[in-house]
Formats: sequence, structure tokens, C-alpha cells
Amino acid sequence: MKEKNTDFVENILPTTNEDEMKELMKDLDREQAYREHKCWRQYITVIISVSFVFFQLYATLSGRITAQVLRATHLAFVQALAFLLFPAAKRLPRNTLPWYDVLLAAAGSACWLYIVINFQQLVRRTGAYTPLDIAVGTAGILVLIESCRRIVGLPILIIACSFIAYAFAGPYLPGFLSHRGYSFERVVSHLFFNTEGIMGTPIGACSTFIFLFILFGALLESTGIGQFFIDVCNAIAGGASGGPAKVAVLSSALLGTVSGSSVSNTVGSGSFTIPMMKKLGYKGEFAGAVEAAASTGGQLMPPIMGAAAFLMAESLGLPYITIVKAAVIPALLYFTGIFITVHLEAKKLGLKGLPREELPRFLPLFLRKGYMILPLLIIIVFLCIGRTAVYAALMGIVSVVIIGIVSSFVDIAHGSKPRFTADQLVSIMCSAARNVISVAIACAMAGIIIGIVTLTGIGLKFGAGLISISQGIVFITLLLTMISSIILGMGAPTTANYLITSTITAGAIIGLGIEPLAAHMFAFYFGIIADVTPPVALAAIAGAAIARAKPMRTAFQATKLAIGAFIIPYMFVFNPQMLMIGASAGRLVWIVFTALIGMFGISSGLEGWAFKKAGIVERVLFIVGGLLCIIPESRSDIAGLAIIAVLTGFQLIMRRRAAA
Repeated sequence: MKEKNTDFVENILPTTNEDEMKELMKDLDREQAYREHKCWRQYITVIISVSFVFFQLYATLSGRITAQVLRATHLAFVQALAFLLFPAAKRLPRNTLPWYDVLLAAAGSACWLYIVINFQQLVRRTGAYTPLDIAVGTAGILVLIESCRRIVGLPILIIACSFIAYAFAGPYLPGFLSHRGYSFERVVSHLFFNTEGIMGTPIGACSTFIFLFILFGALLESTGIGQFFIDVCNAIAGGASGGPAKVAVLSSALLGTVSGSSVSNTVGSGSFTIPMMKKLGYKGEFAGAVEAAASTGGQLMPPIMGAAAFLMAESLGLPYITIVKAAVIPALLYFTGIFITVHLEAKKLGLKGLPREELPRFLPLFLRKGYMILPLLIIIVFLCIGRTAVYAALMGIVSVVIIGIVSSFVDIAHGSKPRFTADQLVSIMCSAARNVISVAIACAMAGIIIGIVTLTGIGLKFGAGLISISQGIVFITLLLTMISSIILGMGAPTTANYLITSTITAGAIIGLGIEPLAAHMFAFYFGIIADVTPPVALAAIAGAAIARAKPMRTAFQATKLAIGAFIIPYMFVFNPQMLMIGASAGRLVWIVFTALIGMFGISSGLEGWAFKKAGIVERVLFIVGGLLCIIPESRSDIAGLAIIAVLTGFQLIMRRRAAA
């Protein structure tokens, strides 16, 4: 059955080319535009990458390395790899290594090793830094800024540089932005040597459990879990109405647990699902939009959430499992909204599913490859019983290695090539080291922002400014925060996205008495949804490129599909019980039930179809009923349910009459 499915996929993907997909990812996703050395230069990066992984594992298992030394060493490895792997511009050749990149790699690494080597002396003379200290700190910050420009992008770079400028320009600024100003030495020492700056909480999280989860993800991908998820989703939904679109939604939700990029998720699964959707009869814009909206939602999907879950736990001082539980219901509602819209579009167009005989069967597939999800289950179990994220990640890594070794012995017994070899292990470690670079640099740049916030108090002032503009009206403050988060999140990777939006905007709504976890989730949701929101919409542009569709039309279609992401954050801000905060089981069931009915009503109104074509009045009433169901009040829930029930009954009666 698997062979049939493979032939079917190959037959409907005549335009899909692996090299084209790689180039597309490199064009749209800075993290993928790395050098692929083919000569002796590759051994340099391999040795550094493998050493990086072993150092991190030793630091975690031994617990003997102090926090500042660990973070500085982590950044030394990151800066070396950043310049060895990433060219100064995406269009430059990727098979060369210019002398200036070698120099920058050495300089960036040396600046952080300066802290490691002189740690005891630096501790003893805290507050009395020498000219050499300031020179090293200045060089380290400048090299970090250049690596950010290359790999993470301009949004967070511009914001961080603006904050640095703000530290110097305080005496010359008007109103609430004014402050006494700080000297060059004070700013550099605070940012470079202080744990409230670059080596603060974000890089602390990155150098511990985020790195472990990235290594876990690299190991997990090597088992072929991505294709397994797509096969499972094909077995479940491939034969339903509009099957490939539903497969795209389900597979993107699952792949989001191991992928840290909406663009990579879109290209990875979209190279299969988008051509399937077009073959079935969906328009190119809709096919690209479905994959983009679903892949973007993968970053909102627990347990990993593009590494943002770990940073959120650290920032709020909450257990990691609390963040995961809080994200479950919003993610469920988001994907349900897209799934419903896809189903209604398929019914409206009269689209059938894929031929059942060409699809894998669920039970044989699960019996043959179901072991692949064991590492994910192991992590979830350890988190649920109260173990730390570090312990859960280590157990996940151990389980993947054991599964890989056992699978290799099985492969050898069947006379095939083992899938878990020494060469592949080295490749996995290189991939993990490469994947952590952008996350670490984003965390370091966020440390600059946080450092200036703690130094000047601008965070409180910005929040006070937003509240002043909105005159303390909660809804207007939320609206301004939403707009700010979308703008700040445009073009930023998931980790940088959360760090920027939570640092700058979340404080404003917390100042109005909103639950801090709800405030951080609110800012994060709107920062992530920027990936499908025009004009940047990187995930939508990636989907459009695969679908050979118009980018902006695809982006607007993706925004419509992702409408839940524009509504759900308001729901959990006004009703934190959606985040499982102080909610009883019965109340949670009612919240989820009414919210799902509300998503059905809104999707029906936007699509103009529920059980038959809906007129303009019906569409408006469906949307009104859906919004009433979503508003967290019993009276509005009952009114919304009544409106949708009446409309549904009316549509069913009219459809039967038409059929008769």
C-alpha cells in the first residue's frame, strides 16, 4: 500500500523539484540560506558543530559550569558557526569562505571566550571595567549585530539598535520617553557583561533546554517522522471531501511540534499537499493559503511552539507544562476553524477526496511505523508528571537514539542499509548546531532589548504610553497591542517574534490588570500571524510560489482562513479559563463547545456556505451568531447558539426542498 501511495504522489507532483524547494526556502527563510561546503572547509564546521553538541550535553549532564560561563561559551560557538556558515548576503556564492568571514568568526568567538577565560577577574572588578573590557564588549556587540543582520533579519536588528540609541538619547527626548541618559561604558558593560543584558534569561534558556529540544527535533526528523505524519493524515482524511486540504491542515499541526519555522513548514509539507489540492480542483491561491495558514499555526501548537513555550515559561516564572496546557485549547480552535473552512470550500465546489485505493491504510501504517511517535509521548509523559523540561528533553533524546539503533539492526537483518549510522549522527549534530544559531542570535538580540528596558525603564513607559493613548479602555489597548505585535512580528523567526512582542507590547495590557500569561499569549499570537498577514506574509508567499499563484491574493486568502487567530486571543484575554487558568472541567467543555460552534458560524459566513449557498443576510447572521458564541458570557452564548441553530435548520430544510 505504501508503494501505491508513493506512486500516486509522484504522479501528481510533476512540477515539484527538490532543488527548487531548497532554493525557495533559502530565498524566503534566512535560516536556510547557509553555505554547504564540499571540500576541506566542511571539516572545520563539522568539528565545531560536533564539539558544540558535546559541550552542551556535558554542561547539562554535569551541572558543573556556572551560568555565565555556559552562556558565554554557548555564544562563542554560535558566533563562530554563524560566520562560517552564513554568507554576508543571500545571493553570494555558498561554496566559498571569504577571509573576512573567518576573521569575523574568530573575533566574535574570541570576545565571548574573553569572559570565560577572565571570569574570576571580571567578577572581582564588577562595576570597574577596564578599557580593554569595554573594547572587547564593543567588538562583541558589533559582531553580534552583523550576525543578526545576516541570519535573523532586519526587524529585530532595527529594534535593538533603536533601543541602544534610546539609551544615549534620553536627555534629548520629549515627554514620557525622556531619561537622564547613560555613558558609552555604562551601556556596553551592562549589555555585554551583565546577566540582565545579552547573557540574560533568553540566552540562558537557549543554552539549556532549548538547545536540547532542537537536538531532539533534529534526531526525530532523521527517523522520517515528517513523512509518517503526512501518511497518517492521508490515511485519516485523504479520502474525505477536499481530502488534500484537510491533510495539509492536520499534517501542518503535527509537523509544527518539531518544526520551528512557518516558512520551512509551508515548503516542507506544502511541496506535497499544494499540488494535490490543485489536482483535486482547488484554486492555486486557496491551496497555497491553506498550507500557509496551517503551517503558521504549527508555531502555536504545543508542546514546542517554535521554542517560544520555553522562553514564555522562563519569562513568566511558570512551569513549562503550564504553558503547554494553556496553549492546547487556542491551538485546537485555530486549526478547527481552518479545517471547517476547508470542508465548506470543498462542499461548495463539489470536490471529492483522493482515491481510497491509492491511500495508505491507517492500521497497517500505525502498526508498522507507530513507534516513531514514542519519543514525543515520552516527553509529554515526563512533563505531565512534573519533571523539568531539561529532563524530559534528555529522555526524548535517549529514546530517539534507542529507536534509531534498534531500527538499524532491523534494517541490517532485512538486508537493507541501516538508517542510523555514524555519518548520519554527525549530520544530525551539525543540523542541530546550525538550527540553534538563529535562535541563539535572536535570544542575544532580545537580551539587548531587555537590557535597555531594565536600564532605562522604557518598558513601563511604553506600556503607560499605550494606555494613555487608549485612555485606559481595555479593548482599544488590545487593538493597539494587536497592531503593534503584527508589525513587530513581520519577517521575524518564531523565537525572535515572541521575544520582541512580549518585551515591548505585553506589558501594556498587563498594566490594565490582564492575566500575564494571557497577555504574553496575546502578543505572541499576533506576532506569529504576521507570517500570513499582508504585506510581508512570508509563509503565504512561500505557499504562493509552490502553487504558482499570486502572492498577495494568497496572503489575503490565508488571512481569511486564519481568522481564528484574530479572534481567539481576545477570547482568552477576556476569559483566561480558556488557558486552563482556574477553570473547572465542566466550564472548559462548555467554553470549547460554544467556541467551536462559533468558529463554524464565522467560517460559514465568510465562505457563504453551510449546507447550501448562503445569501448575504444569512452570511451576516452566521458571523454575528459565531461572534456571540465566542464572547465569554452565558447570555451571548445562548443567543449565538440560537441564531446558528435557526440558520442551520433553515439551510437544511431549503436543501431538502431543492433536492426534492
